[in-house]
Amino acid sequence: MCLADAKLRRPKRVNRLVAKPRRRNLALRVSNNSARRVHHPLSRTEVKYILLVYLLIYFALAFVLPSYRVWKRTGVNPVTFSGADDTHDYIGKLFKIVMLGLTLVVILYAFAPQFYPFTLPVVWLENKAVQFAGIGLLLLSLGWTVAAQIQMGNSWRIGIDEEKQTALVESGLFRFSRNPIFLGMLVTLLGFFLAAPNALTLLISVLGFVLIQIQVRLEEEFLLKTRGVDYDEYRRRVRRWL
Repeated sequence: MCLADAKLRRPKRVNRLVAKPRRRNLALRVSNNSARRVHHPLSRTEVKYILLVYLLIYFALAFVLPSYRVWKRTGVNPVTFSGADDTHDYIGKLFKIVMLGLTLVVILYAFAPQFYPFTLPVVWLENKAVQFAGIGLLLLSLGWTVAAQIQMGNSWRIGIDEEKQTALVESGLFRFSRNPIFLGMLVTLLGFFLAAPNALTLLISVLGFVLIQIQVRLEEEFLLKTRGVDYDEYRRRVRRWL
């Protein structure tokens, strides 16, 4: 009886010994999966939809809607770039290239992810903190830009209007910045780079920054020449950016 009992008990001990590694492996898998979830950045699927929706809304609210609003109220086309061979219109052409490049990045992100690696992603910036910061800047800049455009009213233009003189806006956000819309655009470019950090968005941001700096100085020179003392006093009170 003792020998039979010993034979029957041995398999049970073996089963217990075999079962322990399985439980340990399962626990390790669960812990590894939870660690990945905690430290993994926003998925590219989430970011691509956020950027795609944002870009559509940005174009609608920052360009299409204010242009239509000014045209409807005044009958004037607020887009002043005509394609002439001068500095002003050349800057306008480069602005279009910047916007097309930004659109291309978003399209690659959303519809052709297999080509996204060719934009040379900055992997060490692809983390939640940086991406959330970029998305936050995008939302902030959109609200800021739209508010500034509304405050400009019928004076809003894309470029320099040499034919029709508009009112000099000094209220609202223009009390703190002489160029709040351009400031919003700079923050937008930075937000796109942080949300989708790669060589192409970095190049677009740098090029956009240079073009905005040139355009701002062209517009300030024009305002100083056409408004004289009024604009000179305004620029002495209010900084160019903040």
